[in-house]
Amino acid sequence: MTTAPLPRHRIGTSELEASALSLGSWHTFDRMDFADAVTMVRHAMDEGVNLFDVGVYAMPGMPPVFTDVLWGSIMRATGAPRDSYLASVKLWIEAFGEDGFGPQLKNAFLRTGLDHADLVILGDLRRDDVRLEDLVDDLSALTRAGLIRAWGVNNWSASNIHALRRIAAERGVDGPQIAQLKYSLARRSIPDGAPFAELFGSGFSMQASDVLEGGILAGRTSPDREIGRDPGSIREAIVATVPGITALAEELGATPAQVAVAFTLTHPANATTLVGATRLEQVRQNIGALDLVRRVGAEELRALVEPFWVDRGVVDPEGP
Repeated sequence: MTTAPLPRHRIGTSELEASALSLGSWHTFDRMDFADAVTMVRHAMDEGVNLFDVGVYAMPGMPPVFTDVLWGSIMRATGAPRDSYLASVKLWIEAFGEDGFGPQLKNAFLRTGLDHADLVILGDLRRDDVRLEDLVDDLSALTRAGLIRAWGVNNWSASNIHALRRIAAERGVDGPQIAQLKYSLARRSIPDGAPFAELFGSGFSMQASDVLEGGILAGRTSPDREIGRDPGSIREAIVATVPGITALAEELGATPAQVAVAFTLTHPANATTLVGATRLEQVRQNIGALDLVRRVGAEELRALVEPFWVDRGVVDPEGP
């Protein structure tokens, strides 16, 4: 148990307030016993977690994925009122067409049982044939229709986020409020760099993701599941830092995972850290990371983990 309530932070300038920790659904709930998942989610909510990432990760031609479908059943089994939590839905630029994001959102609602998304996060920008103006216009229409409340992006460059915000301001509509960014002991160059510092200084928020590098930073150096991309091709170097992280964790009376999660909580613009727990004990440990920050102090913790910053000078702070 924590010694203080799980804090909440405003997402950008929106009306949404997210818990300092959020739970993700990429290959999580589909790796759990259903009853265990219900127990875990109930515990997380009792501790103050209120934001859930429920992206649809089943792509045409790929093996089916049901973690988002399971999440919907899990939430119904918890009995949690819809207004007691925030749901964040992923939308993919690859599938953006003449009907906009509407079909994707409709499919997400079908699979999860949602009737609206509190937050939508646009996936990586991998197309050069989509006008940013069209994205802003479509998301504005979905907002007016009551289907979404706020939106953000996943691993976009600072320049493209500035462009989205400028277009939204010209149209008199809400622009992106948050960027989901890879942020960890090892991957810091983008969120800690000058281009994003300018955005954060204007009230823009971050959601830290991939904080354990697929479990590697928690000590599981040979993951047996699919994990995120490896910008800068530094994963081997990250694995090499694990003994040092483990030693530091022992000195601090914590676990490596707690050190990794605690670090992300020290970033002033980080509204919420996304974790992908699959066991109740992992949720308890992740929540315990807040006590580690309080005990050690944010400035001291950042100094202690400085040697594990692997992508410094390797990845462009501007972002992809």
